[in-house]
Amino acid sequence: MSIQLQYVNITVNDTDEAVAFYRDALGFEVRNDVASGGFHWITLGSAAQPGIEIVLSTPHAGRSQADGDALQELLTKGVLPNIVFRTDDLDATFEQARAAGAEVLQEPIEQPWGPRDCAFRDPSGNLVRISQAPAA
Repeated sequence: MSIQLQYVNITVNDTDEAVAFYRDALGFEVRNDVASGGFHWITLGSAAQPGIEIVLSTPHAGRSQADGDALQELLTKGVLPNIVFRTDDLDATFEQARAAGAEVLQEPIEQPWGPRDCAFRDPSGNLVRISQAPAA
């Protein structure tokens, strides 16, 4: 038996702003853009991992009003779980994201636990970390 990650959901305030960040700053490709029943979500992926996608949606998409309100409050506070991506060229990825206007929180540094990484906030305030495995 094998199991693989298929989707990761990222809650955002504005899907258009989020697409610009994840597509232009990080290089993901839009795979699907769906509007259904008053909700909207966008799926993005990477050629490097064709079977794994991220899904961008707003707090109320497919949720009750109360749950959407609670999720919106957590998003506004910036306390939703962070998102960590891996790259084979951290410096180039960092420069691409910075050139696209991403809010830099941490420039690339060596972490005591091994990887080099950097950090950004997406337009909705989600913490996005990008790491590169240590050289073997």
